[in-house]
Amino acid sequence: MWLTNKFIEEYAEKEAIVFDGKVYTYQNLYDRIKHYQKIIDQEITEGQVVAITSDYSFESIALFFALVHKKTIIVPIASTVQEEIKDRIEESKTDVVLSFDKEQLIFKKRDPSEKHEIINKLSTSKHTGLILFSSGSTGRPKAMVHNLDNLINSYQGRKNKRLVFLIFLMFDHIGGLNTLFNCLAMGVKIVIPTDRTIEAVCKLIEDHKVNILPASPTFLNLILIGEGHVRYDLSSLRLITYGTEPMPESLLLRLKESFGRVKFLQTFGTSETGITKTQSKNSTSTFIKIGDENSEYKIVDGELWLRSKTQILGYLNASMERFTTDGWFKTGDLVEVAEEGYLRIIGRNKEIINVGGEKVLPSEIESILLTHPDIIDCLVYGQANAITGQAVTADIVPKSTNEVRQLKRNIKKFCKERLDRYKVPAKINIVTKTNFSSRFKKKRIQDT
Repeated sequence: MWLTNKFIEEYAEKEAIVFDGKVYTYQNLYDRIKHYQKIIDQEITEGQVVAITSDYSFESIALFFALVHKKTIIVPIASTVQEEIKDRIEESKTDVVLSFDKEQLIFKKRDPSEKHEIINKLSTSKHTGLILFSSGSTGRPKAMVHNLDNLINSYQGRKNKRLVFLIFLMFDHIGGLNTLFNCLAMGVKIVIPTDRTIEAVCKLIEDHKVNILPASPTFLNLILIGEGHVRYDLSSLRLITYGTEPMPESLLLRLKESFGRVKFLQTFGTSETGITKTQSKNSTSTFIKIGDENSEYKIVDGELWLRSKTQILGYLNASMERFTTDGWFKTGDLVEVAEEGYLRIIGRNKEIINVGGEKVLPSEIESILLTHPDIIDCLVYGQANAITGQAVTADIVPKSTNEVRQLKRNIKKFCKERLDRYKVPAKINIVTKTNFSSRFKKKRIQDT
């Protein structure tokens, strides 16, 4: 395989992975892959569906590539919720479950079950597969099948770089895997957090002079709230990439002011189509330009549609209704178009708040609220209303909880001066933190 051959032929002495206080070279990684190949050769056959119940670690990465060499269909599961792990194993019809007890690899074989035709085609064509799951925020998580060979091969040709990346997104997330494949193809040093607290991540950036941090807007705002950029030396950072959810423009301005010379780049991708190359207009703009030889896009009724060479082969447990007959994927992302081919993600169509027939985008309200001097975080969503159908609701994290009634009045007045009346929050809740997932993505509850 071209990628793992590079580990030994070009990068052998370079530092590859920092995990749990240990530093491993590309030679160490290559040797560990070979170690796992010998083990799985005795236990696993080509074309089997194999789950890895682990987040990122030196061991899980080595095991992942050993399974790639074996031409299996891999199901990474980073969740620690047992019910969720069980469901994903069942939905994917996993043959073998692999887990770690410290560095000891544990095998759990399951009774063989009839496979989906997509899996059978992958197996008979001797291609490696990858099964990822959607977040399931609006129902049953979808099991998506990728041709993993295609995904990995899309990183071929990357040049050797001397950079230090921190992997933030998880092992079972398309963005996390994008970071992993991209880093390994370039032979860079990868720093892996053992937990994703502000303190742990900022300490790793300081200790290992991390150059590039991929994260979500929610996590980046938490760094500002917790003053991680003040309490730790983050001066090694050159680039912060952000994605997975819309970035409020006012938050981006706060971040740029706080991080100084650091460049900010918005990334974009979906689990269905893979990560698409983007170019931000500048570090203080939320407008991006999509330019990728592996994908194309168009905008239909304000919604972004994508078609890529790395998109999924199909779902194991859902229809392909979001794909057109000619292969376009309806992302559900609403966009605003500007000149020179730039566009801005302004929200999700499923998150639109309908106030008496008027459409309200939560991200627009949040961006305004975050310019208020007494607000450090907020979350906007719709709640059922007998008269208007839905009403705008805002959860507010204030700098201080003194004079809550006066603060609510000030926020209402502030919004009325800057927003159309129907966009002004009808209800304001003062909270200690907003509702976000374990993957640091805002969770909006839409009551209708």
